[in-house]
Amino acid sequence: MDLSVTYLGLRLPHPFMPGASPLVDDLAMVDQLADAGASAIVMHSLFEEQLTYDQVRAFRDSELYAESFAEATSVLPELPQYRLGPEAYLEQIRAIKERVGLPVIASLNGATPSGWLEYAKLMQQAGADALELNYYYLPIDSRETPESVEQRLVEVVKIIKEEVTIPVAVKLSPFYTCLPNLATKLELAGVDGLVLFNRFYQPDLDVENLEVTTTLQLSDSSELLLRLRWLAILYGRFGKSLACSGGVHTGLDALKAIMCGASAVQMVSALLHHGPQRLAQVREEVARWLEEHEYESLQQALGSMSLRRCPDPAGFERTNYMRILQSFRLSP
Repeated sequence: MDLSVTYLGLRLPHPFMPGASPLVDDLAMVDQLADAGASAIVMHSLFEEQLTYDQVRAFRDSELYAESFAEATSVLPELPQYRLGPEAYLEQIRAIKERVGLPVIASLNGATPSGWLEYAKLMQQAGADALELNYYYLPIDSRETPESVEQRLVEVVKIIKEEVTIPVAVKLSPFYTCLPNLATKLELAGVDGLVLFNRFYQPDLDVENLEVTTTLQLSDSSELLLRLRWLAILYGRFGKSLACSGGVHTGLDALKAIMCGASAVQMVSALLHHGPQRLAQVREEVARWLEEHEYESLQQALGSMSLRRCPDPAGFERTNYMRILQSFRLSP
């Protein structure tokens, strides 16, 4: 079965790849992912805070006067420990390219149009085949408008596109006023693809100790539904690549994402639960389903259930919302 796809201009043997996570910080794990047949390697994000801190620290170290008090050198707060700092991150790109020869998609995470974006060029020079901008910004100022939030993202994309020649994808959250409009703005800014969606790790409360706690909840297949809706809506309207991230655990999950328009399927939680071989199992399940249903290739299924091609497009729209509510009946 021909499972080949084109994602961000990269011709891949199939859509299945690990999503951004610390999995690929370990070269032994990279080997296992390659053995499982990953079509590309998506690296975890290098954070704006890491790069900004690195720049400030370098300036501090070079500008401090020799007679400064030792206590004065400790006023710059330390960041949480990251397994890969900026320089080690670039080395990891080179090491992965040399070790497995797969396309490497580097990742930047930040929200402001400033000097840290120059690091995108260094990632390209280190051998990255594409870049994923994991845009994370939480507006809490009531004076900030939706337009200004979106414009900041568009400006970040424009700056990155000026720095690099490799393809650039943006990993979005679903919390925008009009996602199709934003997708159009990003396409005009030169973006090469969208990844749907970012998962936000929500804080919880310890009511006994009056503390905010953080917990990591891995995804399950129920999270896929939001991705399916927006993949189906954007496919054919957004003229670039779409990727699904979040909620893909089985071959059926992956097949649904592809039918809604995803030319790349990123997996993280399923791999953490079951190991790298889960990726190979999902690929085999998709190929088997396509063969049993007499598809000639995966390309034939791509976007076949999108809003523009679905036999029942109302299923993605408001009419379906009303239908579902009216169909619910309480059990006796």
